[in-house]
Amino acid sequence: MVAIQLKRWTRQEYDRMIEAGVFSPGDRIQLIEGEIIEMTPQNVLHAAGVRAAEEAMRRAFGDGFDIRVQFPLALGRDSEPEPDVAVVPGHWRDYLTSHPATAALVVEVSDSSLQFDRERKARIYARAGIREYWIVSLLDRVVEVYRDPTPNGGYATQNIVRAGESIQPLGRPTATIGAGELLP
Repeated sequence: MVAIQLKRWTRQEYDRMIEAGVFSPGDRIQLIEGEIIEMTPQNVLHAAGVRAAEEAMRRAFGDGFDIRVQFPLALGRDSEPEPDVAVVPGHWRDYLTSHPATAALVVEVSDSSLQFDRERKARIYARAGIREYWIVSLLDRVVEVYRDPTPNGGYATQNIVRAGESIQPLGRPTATIGAGELLP
């Protein structure tokens, strides 16, 4: 019996495929741990959650950070996720020749992808050393806050924040974001 093996793609190979036009501009795909993952289309509530997170991050972080909405992060050799919102250091002009390789905070708005975001996305963000990762769970109506990445791809600290409660982002500890601001 022959063992079937999947081809794992590197970020470099993935980027070359994009440049060569292998994928259509409207394809919703991401490279996650060497696999090209097709993402489900966004429903209205998900889109509203992404906009809510974007606005909250812009208010909280301001100058010195670029708020990127569904743009790639270059994480390691085999992952190029496109988080719903990423707060990266600097200005958008700092990323004219390459995607950011880190973020001060990553936010995923989750409904059908909740388990994927809790497991695989959390693992790649933690492995990349992203200090803080939030999941806005549209299903549970809470914000899951993950902090303190561990070398094995997990987060040492996990908290649930409900509407009426607030969060102070590690990258901007003087700011306060209400969980209700993130929940459409």
